[in-house]
Amino acid sequence: MFARLSGEPLRSQVSWGDVRFYFGDERCVPPDHPDSNYGMARRNLFAPLEIPDDHVFRMHGEAPPQQAADEYETILRKTLGESPELDLVLLGMGPEGHTASLFPGTFAQFDPQRLVVTTYVEKLSAHRITLTPKALNNGRAILVVAGGESKADALAHVLAGAREPDVYPAQILDPAHGTLTWLVDRAAAGGLAK
Repeated sequence: MFARLSGEPLRSQVSWGDVRFYFGDERCVPPDHPDSNYGMARRNLFAPLEIPDDHVFRMHGEAPPQQAADEYETILRKTLGESPELDLVLLGMGPEGHTASLFPGTFAQFDPQRLVVTTYVEKLSAHRITLTPKALNNGRAILVVAGGESKADALAHVLAGAREPDVYPAQILDPAHGTLTWLVDRAAAGGLAK
């Protein structure tokens, strides 16, 4: 996706100088680590488009997790106001139904009034920094991409199953006043009724 956005014809169709980039989540690693979301975006989108550093608001995954979450919440409120509204929230969905870094079983770990929290993901033995449902659902447009057969069971539960957001966190996506769009391929949609 980043290669398509940074190449023609899309590159010339967006006024990139007017765009500011925020992150939905980050792994607790330095920005040059291969697992860094920011590092991947820098290499594949920001550098090719020559996006100025002051247009990118990254989560500091190299900092202690709680400090990084607190700092990012401050950045969101300072730059976007007390009730930040992102124009576009671009998310994926994992094979177990996670989105951003909201994994099954992590909801009890944070205050629902927060915009940014740190979660500990037991199965990965790792901390993550993530926007909360409050911050995500305040977006004007939420776009979720899910592809592949490994996502089929979770997608069917998220879209057509009983509401269990602590089991299928992507079910928390419910925009307060925006739109929610799912982009899925045939393999991921295989568990859905026609």
